[in-house]
Amino acid sequence: MAEVGEVLMSVLSTIRVPKPGDRVHKDECALSFSSPESEGGLYVCMNSFLGFGSQYVDRYHARTGQRAYLHITRSRKPKKEDDSNSGSGHPPKKKPTRLAIGIEGGFDVEQEQYEEDVKVVILPDRQEVTSEDLATMPDVVRERVSLSMTGIMAADSVSHALQVQQWDGEVRQESRHAADLKQLDNGVKIPPSGWRCEVCDLQENIWMNLTDGKLLCGRRYFDGSGGNNHALLHFQETGYPIAVKLGTITPDGADVYSYDEDDMVLDSKLPEHLAHFGINMMTMEKTERTMTELEIAVNQRVGEWEVIQESGTTLRPLFGSGLTGMKNLGNSCYLNSVMQVLFTVPDFQNKYVSNIDKIIDEAPSDPTQDFKTQVAKLGYGLLSGDYSKPAPDHGDENAASEPRGDQIGIAPRMFKALVGRGHPEFSTNRQQDAQEFLLHFINMVERNCRSASNPSEAFRFLVEERIVCQQSQKAKYTQRVDYIVQLPVPMDQATNTEELQEAERRREEGDSSAPTVRAQIPFTACMAALSEPEILADFWSSAVQSKTTATKTTRFASFPDHLVIQIKKFTFGLDWVPKKLDVSIDVPDTLDLSALRATGQQQGEELLPEVAPPPLMTPDVEVKGILGFHGNEEDDSLYSPLLSPVLDDSTVSQLCEMGFPLEACRKAVYYTGNTGIDAAMNWIMGHMDDPDFGSPLVLPGCSSGPGTTPTESLSEEHLATIVSMGFSRDQATKALRATSNVLDRAVDWIFSHLDDLESMDVSEGGRSAAESEGGRDPPPGPRVRDGPGKYELFAFISHMGTSTMCGHYVCHIKKDQQWVIFNDQKVCASEKPPKDLGYLYFYRRVAE
Repeated sequence: MAEVGEVLMSVLSTIRVPKPGDRVHKDECALSFSSPESEGGLYVCMNSFLGFGSQYVDRYHARTGQRAYLHITRSRKPKKEDDSNSGSGHPPKKKPTRLAIGIEGGFDVEQEQYEEDVKVVILPDRQEVTSEDLATMPDVVRERVSLSMTGIMAADSVSHALQVQQWDGEVRQESRHAADLKQLDNGVKIPPSGWRCEVCDLQENIWMNLTDGKLLCGRRYFDGSGGNNHALLHFQETGYPIAVKLGTITPDGADVYSYDEDDMVLDSKLPEHLAHFGINMMTMEKTERTMTELEIAVNQRVGEWEVIQESGTTLRPLFGSGLTGMKNLGNSCYLNSVMQVLFTVPDFQNKYVSNIDKIIDEAPSDPTQDFKTQVAKLGYGLLSGDYSKPAPDHGDENAASEPRGDQIGIAPRMFKALVGRGHPEFSTNRQQDAQEFLLHFINMVERNCRSASNPSEAFRFLVEERIVCQQSQKAKYTQRVDYIVQLPVPMDQATNTEELQEAERRREEGDSSAPTVRAQIPFTACMAALSEPEILADFWSSAVQSKTTATKTTRFASFPDHLVIQIKKFTFGLDWVPKKLDVSIDVPDTLDLSALRATGQQQGEELLPEVAPPPLMTPDVEVKGILGFHGNEEDDSLYSPLLSPVLDDSTVSQLCEMGFPLEACRKAVYYTGNTGIDAAMNWIMGHMDDPDFGSPLVLPGCSSGPGTTPTESLSEEHLATIVSMGFSRDQATKALRATSNVLDRAVDWIFSHLDDLESMDVSEGGRSAAESEGGRDPPPGPRVRDGPGKYELFAFISHMGTSTMCGHYVCHIKKDQQWVIFNDQKVCASEKPPKDLGYLYFYRRVAE
């Protein structure tokens, strides 16, 4: 023991006590998915507080010289036998009564109980020191080491801080209208029962407007149930914002909805507001299901959820290489599904998994913050099979012969934190759109693979847009890079129109037994809608120097190795409320897009002159500009550009109220020449997919957008945040100057202007530009692969729920001619892959 004490004394100066702000990784290895529960436990460096599994701790020691580690091992405590067990070894699932995760009454998240063992280990000889051993050592050693051990164990681990322990979908905010709600003295008194919609006589889902006491039915749900939208229409006609659902009123509260805020809300004056219409809240009893109960019921209803998850059949669990499940970290199923599919693509496997030893050897001092290291760690975790093992069931000692569907799997906490850092949506634990995450991740891959092998090239293709002026018959050709084909859904082409109309008629008549009928849309109709020419009503023609009508045709200038197709199921209703189209599309297993290859300029065709539309300038100001902070009276070239075009503020405001970004609205009004809301709306709908859709308006001849900010006034904190994401200080400065020093807008701007930043230094995962892969010189333009336009389906991602902001994602992947369903931690052989209900489809080129 004296010898160990001497060793401890020799490394004492390297042992630190965690301070507030230190990142302590005590739950997950920085280079693998090993944890304290894994075989060999986890070694936490007592200097850097990075955690390493037993297979990597020696490598870290050899590289850094750090010798002192806190070795943490955990084992699950056996579960106590529950009286309510069904006899199968598993307690029966309680029916959820609350729209929540990890909360009493919510969807269950099992909380394991652990026994923990902690000791200090000194490398390279792995000498062990327990707490009892420390008691016999000199005071200076005992005190320093004990404080470090206690500090590490008491600190919130980074993984724990990122993990969602519970999520409550019922947390509601006070309505901004509640305190000063206007209530009409119209003599209306509401009876205690017998309520009907005043428009359609519906007797269920009745809402009372708290301003005038009108009784009207609620919204129609995505599956056709619910009401007929009369309460919503009443708000649109009157502007009266708040309604309460009759039948949910109890002394404890009620369901209150604010149409203006488009959310369930709290009304602290609800007893007073109800009393105005003769309702005594203290005597009311619940007779209707709350919105939370309805949401849970919809989520559990046989239909889309059950079909996509193949819940009606007994699925055979699969284990092994490439069959690893991923834990849901709280609404992270969108990420799980996308990454499972990406790591079936050979380009991603070769880039990150085949080279994992080299990547780990070259990782920076803090690999938890390095993009390439964390992507490689995730890819190896998914493909190696090391974590594709049945989850232990400690509650059933005789557990069996038959494997459970759940796996040990991997929890991508570090990866999620890294790819979401600084992003206004992906840094949260809310549900997200899988298509938006796919593009966000591809953007990160692009940025981190400059001038080097780039796996996102597998999806990259060129789109050719041909615009023909109908007045001059002259054409304009443009090309852009894209990664996803967005396929429209022509609802008017449904093949079961009569069934849909009959079901609609029965619902409008209040028939609660009316069946749910899903629109059957032919895939050929979707492709026809994609390829047919689009009419541009307000096209500014440089040939005739005025607005006229034009047609736009879109074709493939190249065909990628792997093609992603998004079914545009999510749209807006006439009232601008987001909704999901409930459709079934007969997506084929093979696809031939050869007929959609672009042909370029046609023989004898004249091109439109390259002349920009006239800028909208204030009449009494010279076009050359105004003197800016860099300007001088002798040299016009240094004048700041004029940044104040005359825009119709009312049109801009109307567009903003519809939820579009301010800068997109300003551009829509500018480029349509202040011709009104309809023209601006058409411009927006035609440019929503543009990469710079929400970027600041840049006038002809200007070098930057409105609101540019002198470098001296930029926030150092904002600069540091963007630099920490892997960008250079110059790039961060440019982004903040282009967005008036607003951090969230700057982050969005920088990801949508990667091409503009190519000439500037980019660092990878915090490395210097010199260390960044591929050096400084960018390629001379986007590199695209090309080949035949024939494809076969190999994966698809499906979404269940009413919008991309809620619900659940799963993916199906074809492996060795067998379809496999990946539903978070469950990986099973698919019996009936629901290919007609997918959201994102992934095809690979068929070899000639």
